[in-house]
Amino acid sequence: MALWRYFIMKTIGLIHGPNLDRLGKREPHIYGKTSLTELETRLQVQAKKKSLILQCFQSNHEGLLIDKIASWADQELSGLIYNFGALTHTSIALHDSLAATSFPKIEVHISNLYQRESFRHHSFTASVAIGVISGLGIKGYDYALDFVSGKISS
Repeated sequence: MALWRYFIMKTIGLIHGPNLDRLGKREPHIYGKTSLTELETRLQVQAKKKSLILQCFQSNHEGLLIDKIASWADQELSGLIYNFGALTHTSIALHDSLAATSFPKIEVHISNLYQRESFRHHSFTASVAIGVISGLGIKGYDYALDFVSGKISS
């Protein structure tokens, strides 16, 4: 293998589903006051300190989320952190798109799903993730980034 390959920074994807573009505005008593832009900026700084690139994507449309996952899989993404919001509880298609990838994945939820409505207690996408972080607020993303970065560097 060529020596230059050891100096290429690995890329982690951060993908958000419906309504997460409203972070900081929508139900701040549940999701907090930090905006999605603020969250992504903070995580990009942390990723850079770990010599990683963090690519961020958000869509309110299921098909665009699936297209992005497939695109990242084709680009040989190193790891993925995802929060599909309400689609977590309804989308077999997102499950299938994640299952077709080989990179490590972590599912994150800002709120504790098990303290909420019963329909939120099941995740169709969790079974393809290495782990699920739920209920730790936006701090859960920090833990997810730490875990994924450790997983891809080992």
